[in-house]
Amino acid sequence: MLKSSSQRTSSRIHSDSEFLHSHKDQDFDQVYPEAIGRLSICHWSPVHVCRTAAQLLVVDPDTRVLDIGCGPGKFCIIGATATKGHFTGVEQRGKLARIAQDVVRKHDVPRVNIVHGNIQDVSFRDFDAFYLFNPFEENILPSLRIDYDMELEPRLYTDYTTHVQQQLMRMPMATRVVTYCGDSTEIPDCYACVKTAFNEKLKLWVKKHPAPDHARAAASQPDDHSSSPQMGGGNFAIA
Repeated sequence: MLKSSSQRTSSRIHSDSEFLHSHKDQDFDQVYPEAIGRLSICHWSPVHVCRTAAQLLVVDPDTRVLDIGCGPGKFCIIGATATKGHFTGVEQRGKLARIAQDVVRKHDVPRVNIVHGNIQDVSFRDFDAFYLFNPFEENILPSLRIDYDMELEPRLYTDYTTHVQQQLMRMPMATRVVTYCGDSTEIPDCYACVKTAFNEKLKLWVKKHPAPDHARAAASQPDDHSSSPQMGGGNFAIA
């Protein structure tokens, strides 16, 4: 049963930033506005999944991780507290991006950058590892719609999924990707699933083979990214 506003307030964890290290979703999610916290059970990755995924992706302190469709930044924030990696989240909804940015600023979360933008404008070559929690399925499953702020249609699911797949093909060998739930359509055949967790809902993929010649040709169109998302320029409207 959902807690009332007063119940949520009375059960808040004591330290203003103690949520950063919480292992319980009901504690961590209180950092968000109540309406956003309510969406967590369906749309935001659970705390234990975030920690495990981040630990699988970060192989050294310089690892740069991109969360594709980061929502209010939950994975990035938890990843930065659980590892020494650097986390960037890209989110198309300005409202969610601003909420994530506010949390990062308010609590001085290190090594996290939240970008308001479209995944098709992101240079994948600026990153070493990637996280996906069904970022595009909203376009083909209306029951998953978060709000009516964005255009949703099946064509976008195909466009975005194909774009991510092609960009991952272009990444160097040993690139790591973690997917949570879904059918992993975005993962090219040149990646192999090397580890699973949580009843195989969480999967670690590693690029093991070069992309086939025809696939490389399809993915070899030049990027047009005048600036990387870390710089907050170009098409990325940092709100």
